[in-house]
Amino acid sequence: MSEFGLQNGLFCIIIQVIQRQDVSFFERVSVKLNIKDLLNSKRVSLSFEVFPPKENAQICGVLSAVKRLSEQQPDFMSVTYGAGGGTSTNTAQIADYIENKLNVTALAHLTCVSSTPNDIAAITGELSQKGVKNILALRGDLPSNMQNMPPRHYKYAAQLIRDLKKTNDFCIGGACYPEGHIENPNKEDDIAYLKEKVDAGCDFLITQLFFDNNVLYNFLYRLFQNNINVPVIAGIMPVTNIKSIRKMTKLSGAALTPKYKAMLDRFEHSPKALAQAGIAYAIEQVIDLISNGVKGIHIYTMNKPEIAESIIAGVSHIIRGEQNK
Repeated sequence: MSEFGLQNGLFCIIIQVIQRQDVSFFERVSVKLNIKDLLNSKRVSLSFEVFPPKENAQICGVLSAVKRLSEQQPDFMSVTYGAGGGTSTNTAQIADYIENKLNVTALAHLTCVSSTPNDIAAITGELSQKGVKNILALRGDLPSNMQNMPPRHYKYAAQLIRDLKKTNDFCIGGACYPEGHIENPNKEDDIAYLKEKVDAGCDFLITQLFFDNNVLYNFLYRLFQNNINVPVIAGIMPVTNIKSIRKMTKLSGAALTPKYKAMLDRFEHSPKALAQAGIAYAIEQVIDLISNGVKGIHIYTMNKPEIAESIIAGVSHIIRGEQNK
């Protein structure tokens, strides 16, 4: 067969695949960027966070939510890692589903506190085997016996990042805290620890939730002053009920703005109105962030696709318009 005939035959096969709507062919040949390259190639990125179920029996519900979220065409989706590693198996399973079934770039969270290098090697080996090449490297919640941990256990995220960069071909993300880490009252020390993570090989950062955009802008300026130049993605938490607001602010130390407090006071006893107001507040945050040059929006979905859908509906032309420039 001539070269022309071979090319023509291949073209016909591709057309037949399209007519059958057989996406598996494209899933096999598609090339997904690592998140660092993705961030550098777009004006604005959109991503979602989901979390694994506590019980294996609930995995189908989470996968259904993930599939629905993927219809919003995020640039990537992150999967959290259970406290103490309890849901680590489900993290890998969901990341595999996102990466290979939904054809969306997956970002697997990995916590390291109280883990050994062998523990981490086993987990990263599984992720690599599944084709998941992006990891959010985190310390995780400290155990009560922190002082008695053996010397070969990880204690800090920077240690994990350093080892991952030595032994694996992963794109590594890290967490950052615009209002400072709740365990560290000294903001300058907090920036120094963050720089240590970046110097260890962190490729990008995702912020903890915040409700005051000016807090983020001040934080970004301090990063610039300290020569921390990796991309920073803004984490947005669309809080829609009083209970979750109290829990999140207690865990994170995030401060509520006067505007947010007024919203809570006005709609506290009207759950539907509060949910709607919370989504509207998140939409305002996203618009302001993009208007001021923030290039990454990461929505903490709490596994609720309808919340993410409402936010994206309110900013769809803003985000997609920026992406298409």
